[in-house]
Amino acid sequence: MISLGIEGTAEKTGVGIVDSDGNILAMAGKQLYPEKGGIHPREAAEHHAKWIPQLISQAMEEAGLNYKDIGFISFSQGPGLGPALRTVATSARTLALSLNIPIVGVNHCIAHVEIGKLDTAAKNPVTLYVSGGNSQVIAYESGRYRIFGETLDIAIGNCLDHFGRETGLGHPGGPVVEKLAKKGSYIDLPYVVKGMDFSFSGLLSAALRAYKNGEKIEDISYSLQETAFAMLVEVTERALAHTEKDEVLLCGGVSANNRLREMMQVMAEEHYAKFYMPDMKYSGDNGAMIAWLGQLMYKAYGPLAIENTEIIQRFRTDEVDAPWVYNRKDKLNLPKELSAKGAESDIYEAKWLGKDAIVKNRVSKSYRIEEIDNKIRKFRTKSEAKILSDVKKTGVRTPILYDVDLKDKSIVMEKINGPLVKDIMSNIEDDKRKELAIAIGENIRLFHDEDIIHGDLTGSNMILVDNKIEDISNNLAIFDFGLGKYSDLLEDKAADLLVLKKSFQSIDYDIASEIFNLILEAYDLDNSNKVLNKIAEIESRGRYTH
Repeated sequence: MISLGIEGTAEKTGVGIVDSDGNILAMAGKQLYPEKGGIHPREAAEHHAKWIPQLISQAMEEAGLNYKDIGFISFSQGPGLGPALRTVATSARTLALSLNIPIVGVNHCIAHVEIGKLDTAAKNPVTLYVSGGNSQVIAYESGRYRIFGETLDIAIGNCLDHFGRETGLGHPGGPVVEKLAKKGSYIDLPYVVKGMDFSFSGLLSAALRAYKNGEKIEDISYSLQETAFAMLVEVTERALAHTEKDEVLLCGGVSANNRLREMMQVMAEEHYAKFYMPDMKYSGDNGAMIAWLGQLMYKAYGPLAIENTEIIQRFRTDEVDAPWVYNRKDKLNLPKELSAKGAESDIYEAKWLGKDAIVKNRVSKSYRIEEIDNKIRKFRTKSEAKILSDVKKTGVRTPILYDVDLKDKSIVMEKINGPLVKDIMSNIEDDKRKELAIAIGENIRLFHDEDIIHGDLTGSNMILVDNKIEDISNNLAIFDFGLGKYSDLLEDKAADLLVLKKSFQSIDYDIASEIFNLILEAYDLDNSNKVLNKIAEIESRGRYTH
């Protein structure tokens, strides 16, 4: 069966034709280039209305097909700009009804991942998807594509475009920034990674201040690009370490940047993983990706009823069950001397004064420039040593700190034996799972009460000491405070807990809500619901427009 797909979530109009075996029979597209400013939703909708009929004819001619050969219509149902999405949906419905054939609505973000897999033959990668409206780190776990990391405010493409407009470089800003960056030198700009999320608004503001203060545009472009991309690559590596997958995929319009590709390639190699990137004609928004995901959705679920083809402007990647995905279980093949490969550290087993110990060495990352790399490694090593000590004073079990070497950026600490929480949470009996969840909530509250933020709360950073399942509450240990900080802000505490929530969803989505609710009950002893309300607020912000 042949699918005709229509894409139009933002400024690009696309039509693609794909058969059920994944053969791309045709692809036609037209991009809107605004005369000034950014993309206006109404202008994008008018652009789609003008070009969709012409692109459909062009694609049909390229494929050498008659309309009777089309088995069903696929369209981008969301996320995206409202007026643009409505134009696409109306066009898709009209075509499906006029041809009397089925219709399927698909998630735009997942379409990027699936066309990337189709083009590269990647099986089960961690994906960095970066575009004008999206910045997500995505990986398949427990039946769905999970968002392991995402922007807390604006997307990277939006950041670069905004910088380009405000400095007179034009739109889109990314290609101009890339060109100028080749002639620049580093100036200090804020680097904001919060667990497995990132933030670009503060970085953008700092870059614009530097421009107004007379810094060279080449230096600002270089520093903006290096800082933003290092943040994206670090979070991708963090997801890779958490999931232990052995493939990395880069897609989305911003993947056209050669420097970002280079950084991702280097990160994958340093992490013993394979790097994939689809042909650029498939990386940006296009109709073929919509038609291909339509094929996968149609096989899994069949068509949509016309009354169910309404747009979903804030359509989350993790809202779609994906039974078609082959959950390949191959994991990173690490050298024998490494006991673990963290996102920012190599972990070695050692002896310290006759005791079993762990050496956590913050190794230099070749994908980061030296100025950023040295700043981050030194700061985090020093910060983690202090935070570990302060957390222990709250009564939370953490590894005993033996030694700190700021020159080598390494910490030597007690080796705590036992399984990681992420490896046992879905395998223990219900009453023990409840006990473990309560213990997690109580422990987090202890250090949050002292205004200590973990920064990377996941099931990978908690251990049940010696697997003492019969006494969980007294044998939970929490470690890896490398992204920790001190803050009394409710926002930071809620964000800390949200990282944990997402990590449990990746372990077992069916029990994640139950676990997280128990954690919150134990955490919120006074039933004030302040953190709970803040978590709900953060989740409802709808960061993605397209």
